[in-house]
Amino acid sequence: MTSTTDLGQSWDPNTLQSRYDEVRAYTETLAAPLSPEDQTVQSMPDVSPTKWHRAHVTWFFETFVLADNEPAFTPFQDKYWFLFNSYYEGIGPRYSRPDRGLISRPGAHDVGVYRSNVDDRMRDLLAILDEGTLSKLASTIELGFHHEQQHQELLLMDIKHVLSRNPLQPAYAGSPTETAQSDALGWVEVDGGLVEVGHEGDGFCFDNELPRHEQWLRPFRIADRLVTNGEWLEFMADGGYRRHEFWLSDGWARIQAEGWQAPFYWTEIDGVWFEHTLHGTWPVNPGVPVSHVSFYEAEAYASWAGKRLPSEAEWEHAARVSTGSTTEKVSGNLANTTSWHPEPAVPATGGLRQMFGDCWEWTSSAYHPYPGFRPPAGAIGEYNGKFMSNQMVLRGGCALTPAGHARATYRNFFPHASRWALSGVRLADDGAAA
Repeated sequence: MTSTTDLGQSWDPNTLQSRYDEVRAYTETLAAPLSPEDQTVQSMPDVSPTKWHRAHVTWFFETFVLADNEPAFTPFQDKYWFLFNSYYEGIGPRYSRPDRGLISRPGAHDVGVYRSNVDDRMRDLLAILDEGTLSKLASTIELGFHHEQQHQELLLMDIKHVLSRNPLQPAYAGSPTETAQSDALGWVEVDGGLVEVGHEGDGFCFDNELPRHEQWLRPFRIADRLVTNGEWLEFMADGGYRRHEFWLSDGWARIQAEGWQAPFYWTEIDGVWFEHTLHGTWPVNPGVPVSHVSFYEAEAYASWAGKRLPSEAEWEHAARVSTGSTTEKVSGNLANTTSWHPEPAVPATGGLRQMFGDCWEWTSSAYHPYPGFRPPAGAIGEYNGKFMSNQMVLRGGCALTPAGHARATYRNFFPHASRWALSGVRLADDGAAA
């Protein structure tokens, strides 16, 4: 499934309320297939219960919009500020993240009541704001939209893990793609030189995409599509998870400690590899992009293939060259509600394929601030800046990324060993003969 996103937006009360209703409704659409019991489970510390996601994004609007602007503001429930604060030290104490699944109350229905209450109050507020106040608040409200979209993606990644732990292997929704084979991997040559990296224009961006700055790149090549399951099976058959020479030291220690033998959701049954997906558990489809691999695995595969991972500046520059702009519409396998999964690449055209959607793509770049970066003042400044350590950058979005949320400058980030996120691999090299 292909969706597009237009990054330019001018807000007035009607368009702001319309977008608010649209984003909020989509969260409830995603939660609708899940029972109250499904929405309470936390299957590991990195996963949050579905009802927590629904409540936290509501808390965001109550905390950062209503608290300072609603006449006679009173929080919906005092303890909710403690339960649903994620990591904002400036707001106050918060409940332990690894223990979110221990909270049976409020239940999924009660969270729905909370959402409805805040939604009504947000609509009332938008109806009475004068033009000056609306202008000042619009950027925070828009940040709330994109914050909720991030959690929509995380909600799906998290429930995938929750359902994978159930011996019944239940499906969330959707159906599998027809079995496909990998086509030949192509390469696109990209000129180097002094390039500009980072967001430009009036459209939305997160603070970590700024400031736009110059960076020197040597000429390079980048693969025209993502690495596939079929290619990953070749890596495995050649001892990829058993040969230390392909692995960074930390990665090799990790696979020894945790027994990694294949991507995260793969299981071998009677000599056949199966993959758990949101649409159920099926034999591995060789033509689909490999997913749920860590940075360590991506790096090891690239080493085995005699290639490397692109830097985030190379990835962004290649995407900019291929689309012509960081601000025009981007398209790809985003917001996939058919398979809820990466899809085989379209036939080769000589250009880049799968740059947006399918899988978040690991880069070789550590998640650090751009030159001149300064976080915003106040608790909002905690959104991205304080995580700029011990993480790697991913680019491009994935099949679960909501419509209107992907762009060439978007910097996602996860720790090196993360596997539960929908992450994949695109190769690069310095232009040597294939």
